[in-house]
Amino acid sequence: MRYQVKYGADVIKVCGTGGVLSPGDEVDTPQITQDEMNAIVDEAHRLRKKVAVHAHGATGAKVSIRAGADSIEHGSFLDDEALRMMKEHGTYLVPTLLAGEYVGGKAVVRNYPPEIAAKGKAALAARSDMFKRALKMGVKIAFGTDSAVSPHGLNGKEFKLMVDHGMTPAAALRSATSSAADLLGLAARIGKIAPGMAADLVAVPGNPYDDITAMERVSFVMKGGQVVKKP
Repeated sequence: MRYQVKYGADVIKVCGTGGVLSPGDEVDTPQITQDEMNAIVDEAHRLRKKVAVHAHGATGAKVSIRAGADSIEHGSFLDDEALRMMKEHGTYLVPTLLAGEYVGGKAVVRNYPPEIAAKGKAALAARSDMFKRALKMGVKIAFGTDSAVSPHGLNGKEFKLMVDHGMTPAAALRSATSSAADLLGLAARIGKIAPGMAADLVAVPGNPYDDITAMERVSFVMKGGQVVKKP
């Protein structure tokens, strides 16, 4: 952990479980022991860094939540106990719904080896129910897409998936602004429009409260007070 931070890491990401796209591991096999995860998170937090944990399966996620990880990425197979633990600990869920559309073969046809294709379909089938249960329990949600599992530049499609799965448009927008800033420990600088905050702004044609897909058609971008895209 010290080595990663010494050489410039801003956020630490750890593989707490196996992955969908890797052929040799199971998604619910914990990759790290409880003592190891405790040490990782303790040291990262001592150095004022956030810890994101890739975890599809519930068992590995619980190891991470107990250790105090800041977020669970993906969470496809989280059970109710894991979600309750996240609610109690204030752990964010970054559901990456768009990634599921791609690895599960719903958005495009993917010619994966059979063992990977099976994991992808299973993750896609499980993640919708998991996300709806997380919303119902009040788990904190932050926006993420797992690009380039889905192509870069399509990030805005995550908003519609969130709304289709039960989030209000306002909550989906917060997940990508103030909630994401809070998760990253940057809420004092970014994530909302207010005096003293970074002038990072986007505009879209139409009202995303009425049609959340407006977020897929960004027509204006300001970064740090400088206009970098305009109609």
